[in-house]
Amino acid sequence: MKKIPSVNLADFLSDDKNKKQQFIKDIGNAYENIGFVALKGHFLGDQLVADLYREIKNFFDLPIATKQQYEIEGIGGQRGYVSFGKESAKGKKEGDLKEFWHFGQYVEDNPKLAAEYPKNITVNELKEFNTVGKEAYNMLEKTAKYVLRSLALHLGLEEHYFDPYIKNGNSILRPIHYPPIQSEPKNAERAAAHGDINLITLLMGAQGKGLQVQNHNEEWLDAIAEPDELMINVGDMLSRHSNNKLKSTIHRVVNPPKNTWGSSRYSIPFFMHPISDMKLNVLESCIDEEHPKQFDDITAGEFLNERLLELGLIKK
Repeated sequence: MKKIPSVNLADFLSDDKNKKQQFIKDIGNAYENIGFVALKGHFLGDQLVADLYREIKNFFDLPIATKQQYEIEGIGGQRGYVSFGKESAKGKKEGDLKEFWHFGQYVEDNPKLAAEYPKNITVNELKEFNTVGKEAYNMLEKTAKYVLRSLALHLGLEEHYFDPYIKNGNSILRPIHYPPIQSEPKNAERAAAHGDINLITLLMGAQGKGLQVQNHNEEWLDAIAEPDELMINVGDMLSRHSNNKLKSTIHRVVNPPKNTWGSSRYSIPFFMHPISDMKLNVLESCIDEEHPKQFDDITAGEFLNERLLELGLIKK
């Protein structure tokens, strides 16, 4: 594939069975061949998007000392603030040129998971920050639920297969700020080449150049969404569960041309994670003589812990 395909979730939600089937075919084909798709028809309204960008810009404009009050030790950066350069891609010692915030799950009716997950952090300086963040989290989670339903059907599963695993799942909404670049980066990028850990990622803020996706021929393609589109990609958990039928594609955020170093960039990925005891064992429907089982059995929680160790976000 030479470009990122575009689909409209309204087709999947339509009463027209042909439109629904075409959506399933198109998104399945995209994820088997490049692992990325641009999605229209999601549940984020224009006003919510505008409010969210306003609030995250307000947060990242706060003094560093204020932001660092919200950097919580001992939780692997799963909630609150993570300061500039703290995270690096797997196998990379240089930190990425970014700072970010994490909103996590708002658990309903499950005391066990409420106790397992770190609590969300309230930013006292910004009255609307947490309210807007929660609303965006819920709308992105709702969008992701329907995308996973379409992928369940593509994989020959019952449509609601993923529903019990993603309800109260360990998902993360991550507003990212790539600050202006002050001097020539030494072997560092805004986000070095990596694959995502989770089931699927929904990305806001891919309207300009920067995000690049590696296709099967190891060519880097620009992934640029329309203003009303989310860029959605398969993560390693779903790739593993589907025996790599659905591809978790390597991607990166490259540094901008030198004449635009003075500008910030913002992007907002939503990392859809299941509950930690979901088994990521390879689906029987994805194993045959040509495609033997590629991955050992593991739970989502075990896999996440392995990857956070590799990223340096938690210590042994």
